[in-house]
Amino acid sequence: MSKASSDKFCGAFGALFSPKEVAREIIAFMKADPDRSYKVIIGTDSLLYDKTKADFVTAIVVHRIGNGGRYFWRRTELDNFYSLRSRITREVVMSLDVARDILEFLRVMDAPRFGFEIHVDVGEKGETKVIIQELLGMIRAHNFEARTKPDSYAASSVADRHVA
Repeated sequence: MSKASSDKFCGAFGALFSPKEVAREIIAFMKADPDRSYKVIIGTDSLLYDKTKADFVTAIVVHRIGNGGRYFWRRTELDNFYSLRSRITREVVMSLDVARDILEFLRVMDAPRFGFEIHVDVGEKGETKVIIQELLGMIRAHNFEARTKPDSYAASSVADRHVA
């Protein structure tokens, strides 16, 4: 799939959506089966290439609990990443920025009730274990629920699928 522009999210069949349009799609998905419970999840994954450049993908997942879901994703390429810590911290900041925008649109558009989480592509094993508490603290400071591996599928599976 081709690279998405940094202000649009890709959806099913390559359709492009603004953050406001993503919120409309999420609400329509929830209203299509109003008796179900829903969770909106945001996660970002990245891949370092060319020594200091990184490809970041942020996914917005709307999960119809027990019955599938939909997702949207956006790719951004950035430079000047000289450490794993700086790149993973940037993933969290990107997820928080998208969360702020999407949640505001969902609030003003009067979305049905839903749970919300930020998924972080870090775990107790590997190099990222030393920064888990720092990253979770950033997310909790925004009063968001956070998940790490192996429960961070929005970042470690959905977003990861689209990282170049």
